[in-house]
Amino acid sequence: MFTGIITDVGTVRTAEQRGDLRLVIDCGYDMAGVDLGASIACSGACLTVVDKGEGWFAVDLSAETVSKTAPGLWQEGARLNLERALRLGEELGGHLVTGHVDGLAEVIGLCPEGDSLRVGLAVPAALGPMLAAKGSVTLDGVSLTVNDVRDEGEQTHFSVNIIPHTAQQTTLASLAVGRALNIEIDVLARYLQRMVAARSSH
Repeated sequence: MFTGIITDVGTVRTAEQRGDLRLVIDCGYDMAGVDLGASIACSGACLTVVDKGEGWFAVDLSAETVSKTAPGLWQEGARLNLERALRLGEELGGHLVTGHVDGLAEVIGLCPEGDSLRVGLAVPAALGPMLAAKGSVTLDGVSLTVNDVRDEGEQTHFSVNIIPHTAQQTTLASLAVGRALNIEIDVLARYLQRMVAARSSH
């Protein structure tokens, strides 16, 4: 489990297509304290450390993971939001995040608002019922609060605000219209939606 509070921004040093896609990611973590087999969320996708050294770690991405996540993330030079797995007893600063990507959100608008940036996003309508104003959502691994939600036919539109601290500590400072972001719905909303669907099918 994760919290959506980013603790480092890593850079993909190499991307090598083997049976799976092997990434070597440069980071600021003390890797002596990270075990092989540990989970690190990389821009919202929970990945397993398969090799490591001073200032870097390696992960393998299956074709399924690559196909279900935002394009452009898994290539040399790409910057990734990193978060190590939550330990029991640690402060939960964001919200509970599983590191399982539910889909892609497309940036459809950017508007400065005070010192913050208001970001408009579009997702497939199927994800709409699991988004709620003042609820939580994870975008490229970052825990954010939903401002508002509007159903627009085959899409649902919503917005979030990115404060300067979040922009400085993550990759979200470089957002542009048209960019796709990994989205993870709040885990409680996911279970509630499943319960409602199961009840209505009986």
